[in-house]
Amino acid sequence: MSWVYLMIAAVFEIAFALGTNATKGFTRLWPSVFTLLAAAAGIFTLSLALRTLDVGVGYTVWTGVGAIGTVVLGALIYKEKITVPKLISFLAIIAGVITLRLAAGA
Repeated sequence: MSWVYLMIAAVFEIAFALGTNATKGFTRLWPSVFTLLAAAAGIFTLSLALRTLDVGVGYTVWTGVGAIGTVVLGALIYKEKITVPKLISFLAIIAGVITLRLAAGA
């Protein structure tokens, strides 16, 4: 169940990152409220995952999955460019997340 919590936390992390851009420096009320709620929910669900996962594994996977999701959705929503060096870096993050998952066991 800890990996399910971790993936839910990563979704909230992505929402937080994308929401931060929409707040325009926390000058827009509803995007700011959404962003703060997403951040709180992400940290809460991360804490549930860390009940059984090592903090180093949990936090690294959380930020890695959050980063990849943010990049993909940032490209789709905000038309951000994904260059070859960025793509190689993202693949390295994905490989690291998979390796940590395998190393952590079930």
